[in-house]
Amino acid sequence: MADTFVHVDRRPDGVAVITLDRPKANALSVELLAQLEAAADGLAADLPGAVVVTGGPKIFAAGADIAGFGGPDEAAVYARQFRAAFDKLAALPRAVIAAVAGYALGGGCELALACDLRIASEKARFGQPEIQLGLIPGAGGTQRLSRLVGAGRAKELILTGRHVDAAEAHAIGLVERVVPAGEELDAAVALAAELAAGPLVAAGYAKRAVDAGLDGPLAAGLDLEQELFVEVFRTEDAANGVRSFLDNGPGKAAFKGR
Repeated sequence: MADTFVHVDRRPDGVAVITLDRPKANALSVELLAQLEAAADGLAADLPGAVVVTGGPKIFAAGADIAGFGGPDEAAVYARQFRAAFDKLAALPRAVIAAVAGYALGGGCELALACDLRIASEKARFGQPEIQLGLIPGAGGTQRLSRLVGAGRAKELILTGRHVDAAEAHAIGLVERVVPAGEELDAAVALAAELAAGPLVAAGYAKRAVDAGLDGPLAAGLDLEQELFVEVFRTEDAANGVRSFLDNGPGKAAFKGR
């Protein structure tokens, strides 16, 4: 029987927690990535309210399994599986939050980048050290990192391969929140539960508008935003939210996720 490296826990508050569990360092093997892809497929087929991705208490994920590296043929297999797993996770029309404890390096950092938000332990460290092996990031690092922190900072991190601690990661915009060590998962789940109780269709539209808008010219992004702004008025949550605002003021609407 094949080992299980990815676990999905669906909580009653609507949050699905994906946990990577491949001793000792959560190295991202092709098998683990295939299981992560399958987990994303399962969540897409039966959407939760929000998703949290986490790893071990000392290592979120240490990157690709170097032992599986060979030549270009093996690299192509890894690249395809990284792309499939991370793209499907990123495409979920729900908030996906990384809860990062310890090291998130190489593919592990790229997994965090594929999430919408990142909550880090104060002891977390991030990096794209592929250059130290004579390689480059192959799971989104050159693209998602530059979109998040800017081209100059991304190039500096990628070309030097240096690690950044949680404080610097927060300062440059790589993570959104830093919390005391041991509290990152609870903080991520609490935020996910808050988002899961919100207007889920609207949140999915907002995520789509931001992500798709970054992939094209400003005019195309504005067109998409306008289209989705009109479309969201067809939802029950929008009707309830507007009515609640008019009757009771802001922040008191009860959303049903439809």
